[in-house]
Amino acid sequence: MAQADAGPALTGASGSGRSRSGLVTADGTPLRRALERAERRRKLAAFLLVAPLLAFLLVVFIFPIGQMMWRSVDNPQVVDAVPRTLEALRGWDGNELPEERVFAALHADFMADAELPRREQKIGPMGIRLNYELSAARGAISRTGRNVESFEPPYKEAFLDQHRLWGDVELWRIIQREGRPLTLSYYVAALDRQYDADGSVVLRDENRRIYVSLFMRTLALSVAITFLCFLLGFPIAYWMSILPMRYANLLMICVLLPFWTSLLVRTTAWIVLLQQQGVINTMLVTLGIIGDDNRLSMIYNMTGTIVAMTHILLPFMVLPLYSVMRTIPPSYMRAAKSLGATPATAFRRVYFPQTLPGIGAGAVLVFIISIGYYITPALVGGQTGRMISNEIARHMQQSLNWGLAAALGTMLLVGVLILYWAYNRLVGADTLKFG
Repeated sequence: MAQADAGPALTGASGSGRSRSGLVTADGTPLRRALERAERRRKLAAFLLVAPLLAFLLVVFIFPIGQMMWRSVDNPQVVDAVPRTLEALRGWDGNELPEERVFAALHADFMADAELPRREQKIGPMGIRLNYELSAARGAISRTGRNVESFEPPYKEAFLDQHRLWGDVELWRIIQREGRPLTLSYYVAALDRQYDADGSVVLRDENRRIYVSLFMRTLALSVAITFLCFLLGFPIAYWMSILPMRYANLLMICVLLPFWTSLLVRTTAWIVLLQQQGVINTMLVTLGIIGDDNRLSMIYNMTGTIVAMTHILLPFMVLPLYSVMRTIPPSYMRAAKSLGATPATAFRRVYFPQTLPGIGAGAVLVFIISIGYYITPALVGGQTGRMISNEIARHMQQSLNWGLAAALGTMLLVGVLILYWAYNRLVGADTLKFG
């Protein structure tokens, strides 16, 4: 008996009149269809294996980032609180106070909100939102909400008597501008800009420009910390790579030892060492290098941030460098020297280029971690050593301006992605070796 899967089986004529031959399986299924079915099963099994990890990433990584980016443009407070007022403001030129009908619509919105359960009221959140744009707006709205039931026509005079801010045209411009479900106001503020009377984006007053300088400081500190980690980590990794394995393992334990200590403890230790009455200053005074009244200020400033973060992030530079250096054969250096190269030339022309994948991997790790660091700058940075992450945390925890915090976080994320894209175009991410 001829086996169906051992050779071609002649099929009948097709609809077009042509005959074809093809392989079939033992049960008569065409081999091509059986292979496609097996491939689908294999892909399904692979997807089921990675599905838990994919779900984890979606829940704890992708979804929170998407929610943060959405919050940076989401603007429902004014729209939900005063829909009648926004409708009445259509066509208003913004030069003088609105007409009586606008104040009547505002009164209707206040009264409708007062009838809602307290947890569903929208006027309070609107006051918080408008206060981000104009100081004292929250107080004006809160006071008006407590007394609005006693208002009688004409409502314009009633509102003006209740609080001076209702007579400020700027407040009405803000209500009209922010009466949209989406806004760019948070990004305008994050770029140290603001809207003027004509609705154009202009620079803030010089004493209120803080975010752009914080971004620049964060970038400069991250680059400086990455460079210092490279200067300190390269000799350590090189020494570990040329030592016998038992000594290299011992030195590796010393490199990894900081990971066994709490980050908070390590940062606090630097406070003890660097403060003006600390160990380092006391030692310098004892040795006569500096005077007792000229102690160095090395903490609660940029110096403290750089020193502490370099110490904390140094292992992230050493480990990729060591993993690459360990694979470089020593015979390359000996061959270069035998061909007449000096040790310095052999190192520069032969050895160092082969360590570039480790340098790139370590630099990417240290830079990305440092650009979003929060705990260490908060503890030892003071005012000059603060980074943009500290300002994001302040808006999340103290000012409760989550929209501005989301805008700052989104800008930081996009900035990191742009820098990584530039690195990939100039160097190539495929050259990185993390281990």
